[in-house]
Amino acid sequence: MKRLLEERLVLRWVGMRRQTVSAMAAAVAVMLLCLMMGQPVAQAEPQANAGLIIGGAAAGTDGGFFDRPEFHLGLRGDVIFGRTNPWSFGVGPYAEVGTFAFDELSVGTGASVHLPIHDSLPFVLSAGPFIRYGDDDFGVEPGISTSLFWGSRSYNFHESYIMAVGISVGYRATFTESKESALVIAAQLDLALLGLPVVALVNLIRGPTGDAALIED
Repeated sequence: MKRLLEERLVLRWVGMRRQTVSAMAAAVAVMLLCLMMGQPVAQAEPQANAGLIIGGAAAGTDGGFFDRPEFHLGLRGDVIFGRTNPWSFGVGPYAEVGTFAFDELSVGTGASVHLPIHDSLPFVLSAGPFIRYGDDDFGVEPGISTSLFWGSRSYNFHESYIMAVGISVGYRATFTESKESALVIAAQLDLALLGLPVVALVNLIRGPTGDAALIED
């Protein structure tokens, strides 16, 4: 009789253990389902940037290979699509305008590829056609331009604009009469970052807003 009672107690304990395990498994499944339902779906938001390009170039014409130094100044903007986090690749268009020593104007566009070798310090490889117009006898000439950017350019989870500061190395060449070629090494400075002192100065001149004035009073 005693043995039969012990067997019943063991069976009941085993049954309770099974129910407990089943309840825990169900609870874990419900928690995982809730987390999956509450987890935001990663969306590929476009990441735009605009920067000032300032540096120098070793240029040459008529087949000459880097026979003169030039001062280079330009503006560049791009939009990268397909990225969802700092480690994702992306691709998108770019546009740029620049000058060599203010005696030549160039305008170009093409495609950029974001290469996330580092979450905050990626490479951005760009290539595309451009046209130049100088104060020489060659007029308007087409060519090909390439560049490689490396610097601070992470991923903005909150906005579509991303700040970028770094170094750009590029090569460009025309294929018509001048046969101009140039190796360009320049710093790329973010326009939004450069504009912060101006914004701060304007806000300082304007003084506190109405809400801030009420708080001060």
